[in-house]
Amino acid sequence: MKKNTVKKIHKSGEICLPAATLGKLMNLPPERVGEMRLTRITQEFAKGFHFLRNYGKSATFFGSARCIAGDKHYEEARKLASLLAGDGFAIITGGGPGIMEAANKGAVEAGGQSAGINIQLGKTQNANPYVKESVSFYYFFARKVMLSFASEVYIFFAGGFGTLDEFFELVTLVQTRKIDPIPIILVGEEYWNPLIKWIAKDLYEKRKNIDKEDMKIYRVVKDATEAAKIIKKLVKKDNIRTV
Repeated sequence: MKKNTVKKIHKSGEICLPAATLGKLMNLPPERVGEMRLTRITQEFAKGFHFLRNYGKSATFFGSARCIAGDKHYEEARKLASLLAGDGFAIITGGGPGIMEAANKGAVEAGGQSAGINIQLGKTQNANPYVKESVSFYYFFARKVMLSFASEVYIFFAGGFGTLDEFFELVTLVQTRKIDPIPIILVGEEYWNPLIKWIAKDLYEKRKNIDKEDMKIYRVVKDATEAAKIIKKLVKKDNIRTV
């Protein structure tokens, strides 16, 4: 990190502020700092919701930023995005590398809409080259809300803490009825089955921390082909919500 940058850690994520900016904030009365932050947050939400108005039926992809072209998860994400784009879905990702890049690439190859909801990190936004339309955010939590609001179906590939965080947040929003039920598809049995078995055996059977119905919120599939078939059936049955 540059010497003139001071790192501030917030519950919503990690925010880096230039030392000069931080100094100005420290000289302001507390109420003014709150006003400035609230104004910026409001502007970010308005910008994000306005951006998403450009898309109708959409699919959001989540997964590791570390996998590369040729990796089986990368290629499956690329294939599924291409299939869905061919069926009229806009493909939305976090705009970064790995699974996000694969999904955006698949959308472009199919001639579909390819969007990225990016995060500003220093002077860069880390957008992959296949993002054709994008919006960037300063606050991690504002970006996270946009990703959770963006689509009619949510698709998860193998990933790390960020992927699991998004998965459990969406499941919790459906479980608590904060949002209407939406298709949550977990692609890759080898990766997801151990976690799903732990949820069933420990959270449900042993500890009774969830209800049996909660385990119907998500669905594990083998590969992109199976995921595409399930989503196509949901569209035909009108079980994909519309915005």
